[in-house]
Amino acid sequence: MKKTRFALIGAGGIAQSYAQAFRDHPDAELVAVIDVRPEAAQKVAATVPGCQAFATLDTACGMAEFDATIIATPPVTHEKLVVKLLERGQHVLCEKPFTVGAESAFRMAAAARKADRVLTMASKFRYVSDVNKARAFIDDGLIGEVVLFENAFTSRVDMTHRWNGDPAISGGGVLIDNGAHSLDLTRFFLGTLSDVHAVEGRRFQPLPVEDTAQVFVRSAAGVMGTIDLSWSINKERESYIDVHGLLGTIRVGWKESKYKLTNKEWVVFGKGYDKVQAFRDNVGNFARHLRDGEKLVITVDDAVANVAAIDAAYRSLNQADWTQLTEATTV
Repeated sequence: MKKTRFALIGAGGIAQSYAQAFRDHPDAELVAVIDVRPEAAQKVAATVPGCQAFATLDTACGMAEFDATIIATPPVTHEKLVVKLLERGQHVLCEKPFTVGAESAFRMAAAARKADRVLTMASKFRYVSDVNKARAFIDDGLIGEVVLFENAFTSRVDMTHRWNGDPAISGGGVLIDNGAHSLDLTRFFLGTLSDVHAVEGRRFQPLPVEDTAQVFVRSAAGVMGTIDLSWSINKERESYIDVHGLLGTIRVGWKESKYKLTNKEWVVFGKGYDKVQAFRDNVGNFARHLRDGEKLVITVDDAVANVAAIDAAYRSLNQADWTQLTEATTV
């Protein structure tokens, strides 16, 4: 069966994960890596048999044939690249954060409709096997009505020399970077989100953006969600998702996933987070959608909703709406 041919724009750290994902993939092949840094493009391309390296998109389009393009560049570049690719007749899988600002996301979606091409967001955690098993358990009523969703993506990472900490390139800090995954997962488990409140913690890294934040959400059904984000602490949690229901709890973990019903023992149902598997399934889903019409796991509407949620979280964070307390005294 014919494989869908991909080009990859951006040869940064995430490109290595894509290169691994394409190796021996049954449905997709990587034929071109494009980066303004030729040596970086060559380094990634060299790890994938038959893949070529290019310094510009125009050169790649003139010398290689591909059906779809993955964008893995900083967020502020996404809209311009997406529109250019769509106008060239390319289908586009755009890494999260999808773009900076809801208006930009709407323009990108409109460009895809106009070009009659497929555009969506790449977000690896939605393709993690344990995440999808957990969602299926909830749909089947295993833990009863969901009361609380918890997510944490926290790790000590020095961001002082990385583009993620430059708002002119990234569009924000940890809230847009890790938070794009978090809000996508929250919406996946809870459905439509109706309210969001974000709080920035004290900045410990010398950055012009937030390095620690908490986000509180409420779904249209009234279910609460909490999100912990940080580049400055590691909470040393075994799980990154905990879903609490009236009948029990589901934990999706880094090394194993399990659930516990009231007054019962923990039951292990998954082996944890497999990064390469997640990337392979993400690419595979997009490739099979183009070739066979398989349903997309993440649609362009999901991508737009994700950007809108991030926008709302930043509006909340910037408003800093706190109710001041006056400590009572008995004297």
